[in-house]
Amino acid sequence: MKTVSAAVKEKNAEGKAEVKDYSHVKLLTSKESDSLLRIRHTTAHVMAMAVQRLFKDAKCTIGPWIDRGFYYDFAYAETFSPADLKQIKKEMNKIINKKLPLLREEVTREEAARRITAINEPYKLEILEGLTEPITIYHVGDEWWDLCAGPHVETTGDLNGRAIELESVAGAYWRGDENKDQLQRIYGTAWETEEQLEAYNFMKAEAARRDHRKIGADLNLFSIQESTGGGLVLWHPKGAMARHQIETYWKDTHLNNGYELIYSPHIAKLDLWKTSGHYDFYRENMFDQMAVEDEVYQLKPMNCPFHVEVYKDGFYSYKDLPKRWAELGTVYRYERSGTMHGLFRVRGFTQDDAHIFCLPSQVTEEILGVLDLTEEILTTFGFTDLEINLSTRPEKSVGSDQIWSDAETALKEALTLKKWDYQVDEGGGAFYGPKIDIKIKDAIGRTWQCSTIQLDFNLPERFEMFYNDNDQTKRQPIMIHRAIFGSIERFFGILTENYAGDFPLWLAPVQMRLLPIGERHETFCYEVAAEMKKRGVRVEVATGMRLGKAVRNAELAKIPIMCVIGDAEMEAKQLAVRSKQMGDLGNMSVDALIGIMTNAIDTKAKVI
Repeated sequence: MKTVSAAVKEKNAEGKAEVKDYSHVKLLTSKESDSLLRIRHTTAHVMAMAVQRLFKDAKCTIGPWIDRGFYYDFAYAETFSPADLKQIKKEMNKIINKKLPLLREEVTREEAARRITAINEPYKLEILEGLTEPITIYHVGDEWWDLCAGPHVETTGDLNGRAIELESVAGAYWRGDENKDQLQRIYGTAWETEEQLEAYNFMKAEAARRDHRKIGADLNLFSIQESTGGGLVLWHPKGAMARHQIETYWKDTHLNNGYELIYSPHIAKLDLWKTSGHYDFYRENMFDQMAVEDEVYQLKPMNCPFHVEVYKDGFYSYKDLPKRWAELGTVYRYERSGTMHGLFRVRGFTQDDAHIFCLPSQVTEEILGVLDLTEEILTTFGFTDLEINLSTRPEKSVGSDQIWSDAETALKEALTLKKWDYQVDEGGGAFYGPKIDIKIKDAIGRTWQCSTIQLDFNLPERFEMFYNDNDQTKRQPIMIHRAIFGSIERFFGILTENYAGDFPLWLAPVQMRLLPIGERHETFCYEVAAEMKKRGVRVEVATGMRLGKAVRNAELAKIPIMCVIGDAEMEAKQLAVRSKQMGDLGNMSVDALIGIMTNAIDTKAKVI
């Protein structure tokens, strides 16, 4: 659930600007609201019906509801234009106004095939092949129908045409296979009220303003260039500095919480991935192998097998456990070109990985420790609104009933001790163990999956991992996988959008810019900058431009602190200080400003 937590300026009937607040509007996903799911599912059908009324040769494929809307894929020779979308929306309004009933009909597979053939919908025949009994059809009035399991609203009159919008057209492949037919996907959104649609559009506009790809280019933080093949990130100096602050904090916090750091290589012999099971279960997401001296090597898609190998290189008794090992390890996964999206989905990324090897009796305590550490780190970056999910044993799994029961109990006990509310996703765990997923909410109410805590009974068995128990019996340790950011790249993208590029002082690539009014003030500025740098402040001096332009450039670069220096400041050995977030702070000495800034940096303060 998202609450739009910002306001927007609009003009009232008199033409005066006023602020419209959407903070009370809850933008529910389709999974969170059965009524919205029905509305969006029905609207997809109405849109397809309208398309086929207007474009007789258009063939329907699939049209599901999604989190905050719907889409439908069409096979049609001409590209749908913005003008076409307007015509489709008008036609949809006509269908809505007729209040046509949505009627469910159950048919035999043979009858469904006959009807599909009669209306010449070849893609529907392929869909039919994959359906299980019973085969159901939903009719929109007497004119149009689709293979569908539902659910839907009672009549098209239950839809609010003023709360529906067709958003865009995108390319798509049939069945998501780039070797199959190219289709056109029309995206739309549907809500119960016009105010919800307004709030949603405001959130979309805010999301566009905060787009990390645009901000990344504007602030010169990173790039993803075609010369690297796409999906591989080039971190520019300013982005690299912000990343350095994130990673340094991450390492220090882990060391302070009983973890040890390890490093692992980027490739290994293919046999390692066969032993771990990744080759069997994850092969389509792995890059092709490479031959090295008659051996087959594989770029790593995961860090965990290396951590297991480090464990196996030692000998441990029950007294030595738990072992907590953390790594910022870069992995490589084959993402298809159409799925990549800025820093959010790339082919090479750095996981903030850690693995804990512990006794069964230590699981609850270790999970609680991970939860505490996760909260500490996420809140430091400003994320305090967390959504917790516990995923339990799926139908296909490894491990005994007892070990699964104990593991799920340990996770529940840790969450109870933490006093966190959580939702249970029955059967949603991995085949090798239950897990806890943690989502964060950003400044405009969007949720992001970041942290995962996963118990694993599979790798200890596959790799024959042991420890000596107090009776000298060899037993397998419990392995806990966990990541807090998920990946540095994706988390940095989320941070960039959350702050809209206005990073808090401790994270900002450049923390202060000195603005000399004239050339004669530059020497003093460089002296101040040198002292600032000695004290750990990241500072620049802006020269060669008029003051107005220098101020504007600092604002565009989202520099947290700027200081104007003229004759009066130079004579008094002071700085005229302006905070981007707090406004003018007046004149102060260099030492006083350094004290304020270093304190804000050390305490990870959000504003100064």
